[in-house]
Amino acid sequence: MVTFLPARPGRLADVPAFERTIGGAESNVACALAAAGHTAKWVSRVGADGFGDHLVEAIGSYGVDVRAVRRDPVRPTGIYFRTADDRAADGHEVLYYRAGSAASAMSPANVPYRDLRGGRILHLSGITAALSDDCLALMRDLVVRWSSRPLLSFDVNYRPGLWRGAAGPRVLLDLARGADIVFVGEDEAEEAWGLRGAAAIRDALPEPDVLVVKLGRGGAVVMERADAAGEGFDGGDTTATLVRPPTVDVVAPVGAGDAFAAGFLSATLRGLPVRDRIRHGHLMAAAVLTVPGDLTQPPARAHADRLVALDDTGWGRLRLGPGWTGDDQEVRTP
Repeated sequence: MVTFLPARPGRLADVPAFERTIGGAESNVACALAAAGHTAKWVSRVGADGFGDHLVEAIGSYGVDVRAVRRDPVRPTGIYFRTADDRAADGHEVLYYRAGSAASAMSPANVPYRDLRGGRILHLSGITAALSDDCLALMRDLVVRWSSRPLLSFDVNYRPGLWRGAAGPRVLLDLARGADIVFVGEDEAEEAWGLRGAAAIRDALPEPDVLVVKLGRGGAVVMERADAAGEGFDGGDTTATLVRPPTVDVVAPVGAGDAFAAGFLSATLRGLPVRDRIRHGHLMAAAVLTVPGDLTQPPARAHADRLVALDDTGWGRLRLGPGWTGDDQEVRTP
């Protein structure tokens, strides 16, 4: 989507101007992975309009392969507006204009599956499933397990405003059960499924090899099958690893979820241990939290690796503010 960010805090009715940028869960992850040095491809549909041109050009500028993006000659590119505060804040507003958009017309009949099956990881979002019946059919098709399927990553991304009727939570649970890696916020799991705590979420989602439960300022806990982790048993057949985030001087509380997923998947592609995967997720999220928009240039790999390698005391003392991602920037400790 094309995203319109408010020029200042306040109700949408009171905001006088907006800045145009890009947004979309899957494209955000693709941009962050490409900026981090990985090969990433974005598969989608946009309108044959100026907003579609902007999306393709902007996402491509991060190094993402956009050759599989189809242009719809009839349907427009989706857009949305939001207020400047966090989604969890009182008074937060989001207005989606996606009904009848080009992306909502994606289906098993018009998406090039060859472009989805050649990578090491296929990343999907529950937002796409909410756009239309055709999109949902596509998502259900993609989460079916087949022998040569890439590692399938699924971010639940529950957005009540996008779902028609009450079917959304059940649909998202079913889709998540078909994935290998699942990302879900503790707050959205409670809102969607009435589940409290990582253990309850794991009980409802025993199928994925890796379940990442995001706890907000409490960090993230990864519940991973022992055979997938190559580690010993902890509480049956699952190991649980909790890593708290560093202190972050937040500029804008948006985009952190997609950035965390990108950092975690980047470290997964590199074969790093679970603690380091979570720390890389936190660092990628911190990079976005210290800029105004949903995307930014992540820290150089060597810079991030140095921070990830800190002992627990050093990690706990990290304080990251605007500009911290540059190699020449000093990382503060409280």
